[in-house]
Amino acid sequence: MDKPATPDFVDIRDVMLRYGESGGTVALDGLDLRVGKGQFVAVVGPSGCGKSSLMKLVTGLQKPTRGSISVEGSPVNGPLKIVGMAFQNPTLLPWRNLLRNVMLPLEIVRPHRAQFRAQRKKYEARARELLEVVGLDGFEARYPWMLSGGMQQRANLCRALIHEPELLMLDEPFGALDAFTREEMWGILQDLWMERGFTCIFVTHDLREAAYLADVIFVMSARPGKIINVHRVDLPRPRTLQSTFDPAFIEIVQKIRNEIAQVREEGKTRRKAEDA
Repeated sequence: MDKPATPDFVDIRDVMLRYGESGGTVALDGLDLRVGKGQFVAVVGPSGCGKSSLMKLVTGLQKPTRGSISVEGSPVNGPLKIVGMAFQNPTLLPWRNLLRNVMLPLEIVRPHRAQFRAQRKKYEARARELLEVVGLDGFEARYPWMLSGGMQQRANLCRALIHEPELLMLDEPFGALDAFTREEMWGILQDLWMERGFTCIFVTHDLREAAYLADVIFVMSARPGKIINVHRVDLPRPRTLQSTFDPAFIEIVQKIRNEIAQVREEGKTRRKAEDA
């Protein structure tokens, strides 16, 4: 007998998001997206398509105008405590050293904040372990302004993972880094995901980055954004920079690039018609 289908970890159905009152900007419309538990998915699309709005909806920082969003089988009605987040800018607190920056979520997120003082040594050990994994052991006492951009972003990733979230949301986290550091971060993130098994939604403009990291790539339309195509990345793991020269890898990237180019042209044509 077939096993019953397990519900999707993230389930977004027919979501519309409008900023402002009636007549305001519609960022998303008719958005459907489902993510399985433990999957690594990437979301790509033209600028202004609503990728960052999607992040706010899933984490409960923004309510949809229409439609439903559930995570782990429960409706999203407010900020989720099972989520870790990282953005393009590290946003480390300049008055805290690296160790204390990484531990910050433990002072805020339930249930850790209630036991932070009593279990501080355990939490410190967890933070040091994460910093070692990303190559920052020995820098615990340094302040953000003493670190390179790549080192700050590694610390930012540790901070997003310190409370062991079930869902990691990443919004262009490597966008401000140089190409070499960025590619190094791909490997670090892949290793962390393979070791810890969290579900990850990764928003990016970099199609190589998406194909390197993701199991599934969702392609969004121009604003108002919705999913127009889904690509499964059936490439073996762990992936390396050598994988990016594989013909199958290049084919995926080129196919998505062509889709987004077409979306951009359609968006330009629509805007011209609306302005006429």
